[in-house]
Amino acid sequence: MPDDIATLPEGGNTRETRLAQALSERYLAYAMSTIMARSLPDVRDGLKPVHRRLLWAMNQLRLDPNGGFKKCARIVGDVMGKYHPHGDSSIYEAMVRLAQDFAARYPLVEGQGNFGNIDGDNAAAMRYTEAKLTEVAQALLAGIDADAVDFRPTYDGEEQEPLVLPAAFPNLLANGAAGIAVGMATSIPPHNAGELCGAALALIKNPNASTADLLQHVSGPDFPTGGVLMESPEALREAYETGRGGFRVRAKWEVLPGKNGTYTILVSEIPYQVQKSRLIEQIAQLMEEKKLPLLGDIRDESTDIVRVIIEPKTRAVDPAMLMETLFRATSLESRFPLNMNVLGPDRTPRVMSLKDVLRHWLDHRHEVLQRVTNHRLAAVLRRLEILAGFLIVYLNLDEVIRIIRYEDEPKQALMASFRLSEVQAEAILNMRLRSLRKLEEMEIRREHDALSKEAESLRGLLADEKARWKQIGKDIEATRKKFGSGALGDRRTLIDGEAKAVVVDETALIEREPITVILSEKGWIRAQKGHQPEDAEFRFKEGDKLAIRLNCETTDRLCLFATNGKAYTIKADQIPRGRGDGQPVRLMVELTNEDDVVTLFVWREGQRYLLASREGKGFVVKSEELLAEKRTGRQVLLVDPPNEAALCIPANGDTVAVIGENRKLLVFPLEQVPEMTRGRGVALQGYRDGGMADAKVFNAKEGLSWQLGGRVRVETDLTTWRGNRAGAGKQPPNGFPKSNRFNT
Repeated sequence: MPDDIATLPEGGNTRETRLAQALSERYLAYAMSTIMARSLPDVRDGLKPVHRRLLWAMNQLRLDPNGGFKKCARIVGDVMGKYHPHGDSSIYEAMVRLAQDFAARYPLVEGQGNFGNIDGDNAAAMRYTEAKLTEVAQALLAGIDADAVDFRPTYDGEEQEPLVLPAAFPNLLANGAAGIAVGMATSIPPHNAGELCGAALALIKNPNASTADLLQHVSGPDFPTGGVLMESPEALREAYETGRGGFRVRAKWEVLPGKNGTYTILVSEIPYQVQKSRLIEQIAQLMEEKKLPLLGDIRDESTDIVRVIIEPKTRAVDPAMLMETLFRATSLESRFPLNMNVLGPDRTPRVMSLKDVLRHWLDHRHEVLQRVTNHRLAAVLRRLEILAGFLIVYLNLDEVIRIIRYEDEPKQALMASFRLSEVQAEAILNMRLRSLRKLEEMEIRREHDALSKEAESLRGLLADEKARWKQIGKDIEATRKKFGSGALGDRRTLIDGEAKAVVVDETALIEREPITVILSEKGWIRAQKGHQPEDAEFRFKEGDKLAIRLNCETTDRLCLFATNGKAYTIKADQIPRGRGDGQPVRLMVELTNEDDVVTLFVWREGQRYLLASREGKGFVVKSEELLAEKRTGRQVLLVDPPNEAALCIPANGDTVAVIGENRKLLVFPLEQVPEMTRGRGVALQGYRDGGMADAKVFNAKEGLSWQLGGRVRVETDLTTWRGNRAGAGKQPPNGFPKSNRFNT
């Protein structure tokens, strides 16, 4: 052992521990601290520690809803110094969020000053702003001075703080929560307090109520910024049963008619947690990139009320289609996740269903009611004890006065003479002389009678569970009346079920313009604006040259057929433009270096194509079977190496001409070739040696044509070469190209 650690301080020792174990223990301690003391809310009051400490500190500062405001710097200072030993900026940010009516469905803090806005602007510094509690926060704190909850020492042991608030308001679901811990997270959207109270009352009435029964009262999330919820009842039920899911929310919009058939669209509500300024910037950038061709202009006319005006490109644009394109491309539609991962009463994190959350809240309210009732009963009994002593005074007033006046130990004498308790004797000795008047005696008797009745009622409440649940139901009904209606309580998010089907032509999202697509022999693809003339010259890398050129439009889809028998779909607007070299087509589709491009053409609906492999097998396929939505393509013609796909040509005609590498030509009816969706095909021509060189589909009446040099030759009498599919064929007509190709 080295000398520097051999000598240890008195009482010290060393312990060998594996590094992995030490790291595991320390990381677990950090993870649990993050989970329990920072990121996850408590299921009972729906608060994280920083929020709970904020409300408790404001309560201690007497910042009641009917009182005055205090500087936020004072509040943050108290929270940081007494309860929450973290940075002042994080405490202030948490406080600001509790005060923002666009962030919190039921704000717990009433702010005075600049507390930020929906555009994402920050609040003013804490030295400039003031705050106090709202009535909702007061409901969360109601009963906290009546031993409703347990307290614990603060981090320095000088103060006490509540472990949880009494929570007469269903705050967890009403205001929602979001947080990222270690290895877990929570995401709960806000809900309508009136609906939650209705569901809680239904659960009190029927403890075995199902999620479907509770959803008769809870329609879904109710976001502070409104919007339209686009989820089916089945999706809502599944999400609330499992505690996991998501909710799709769209902006609320309406059409404002103009003159001469024109119109504009007013967006009055945007999805929750979407910053309006960033939304406008996003749409403007997409317009600049020409990805929203149906949109003419957008402007923000908002004040403290959201008012975004959208103008179409032309009055012929359908409003529903315009908004559908915006929903798909922008944050006008967003998805809010549901993950009801919260701390239970035993401080254990777990994902809960809607019923579990409401059940834990009701059980907490039941425990609070019992504790408050016991606290009140104890106070009543203490007062009754004192009042009983006072009544003894009035019955024996002269003797009491004599004892107090002449006895050296009046307290002991009173206790011995009238069998009083120490509390009663102390209260009698502290009585004022003015309390000895007759009127005071009558008031004490009335108070004694009233408190006796109250004590009897409290004992009955503690002894009868049904009575307690009835009282909880009354309290929840009062909460529903107070917070479930009016400007604060009315539902803001509309429930519209599943999104109505709006057919959007994808080409409507692309600005239509002519382009020329250029594919080189080495597989580089690019596009140039406009349809280039036939004699146009194109520049390529050294050793490369033109393979295929296509005149098309940006709204077209191109079909690339490769030697591996796969068909790939390329959107013309995604092909790189400019006068550069473009990019390898293998980066646009998953094409290996061993595979080559057979052909590239503009895809058209309703067309038919003849596919064939090098060994002379093929079939006819519809163009719809050549579409592939993925980069991996679609396997159409099955080939095994060394065999490979050789051609994909339009099947426009009634006759097929096939020529082999053995220079034998065969002509047969197209109807002999089957139409398939996928396969190896049938033999088009039989070969002893070699394979197929080329094929062509044509109309027999027009004759078989081929290109020879700069001329086109046509052969109309094809009797010599006619036969059936899979025949050997005969030598081609004189003048047929030596390349064995119909189009050289």
